[in-house]
Amino acid sequence: MVNYSLSNLPERTLKPRDSGFTMVMDKGLSLREAEDLVETAGNYIDIIKLGWSTSMLTARLDEKLQVYKNAGIPVYLGGTLFEAFVIRKQFEDYRRLLDKYQLTHAEVSDGSIEMPHDQKCNYISTLAKQVTVLSEVGSKDAEKIIPPYKWIQQMKAELQAGAWKVIGEARESGSVGLFRSTGEVRSGLVEEILTQIPFEKIIWEAPIKAQQVWFIKFIGANVNLGNIPPNEVIPLETIRLGLRGDTFDWFLEKKNEKFSFNPERDGV
Repeated sequence: MVNYSLSNLPERTLKPRDSGFTMVMDKGLSLREAEDLVETAGNYIDIIKLGWSTSMLTARLDEKLQVYKNAGIPVYLGGTLFEAFVIRKQFEDYRRLLDKYQLTHAEVSDGSIEMPHDQKCNYISTLAKQVTVLSEVGSKDAEKIIPPYKWIQQMKAELQAGAWKVIGEARESGSVGLFRSTGEVRSGLVEEILTQIPFEKIIWEAPIKAQQVWFIKFIGANVNLGNIPPNEVIPLETIRLGLRGDTFDWFLEKKNEKFSFNPERDGV
């Protein structure tokens, strides 16, 4: 939805879409804040994550979920909450929780606990019979560097196990996993992942503007981005459309070139 038209804007996919996703991180918004978010930016939000375990402490959770549901925006609980249930051997309680709140999506992650990867894939397969599963790859531990081949191996296995999309870990700080402690993108990692995994199957957590700009320039306006703060949804959309200084000339020069990853061309 735009209020007026301009020529030479990159073509954006329309909701419901498979690429060009914006996943928003709700870290405990109030009911009124959720209503305001939907009113101001709901047209640009594809899915909302209730960060880590904040849903357990959020007041009027039922009402807030209904606000998002009425806006046609799916919601899922943070992967850390899934891990909190699993480590306490309460996986079936977690499944009942999804039913209680009539959630249609769930995240499976292992960023905070050690879990054999085949066990993680089993959780994905089980939950995929109940809901749409997003699985997160990468560690929340800044000291734990996962080599590119292992990211690819895990992403492939999790998609095969039934994950709808895989999420590249960065935390809400944008300083682990896909990124160095400074917030700089591990560009070689991203490039290597994209030689094996279709770009539309990945949601890249990118809470910081410079990270969003990097992914949009590298992959295009319809890259899937996640962990976007609520007040950054519309600013992100302007970056996607080349309506902010960071990408102002980018799409004029690219002439809306559709993303096609070429390792030789892109210097891999």
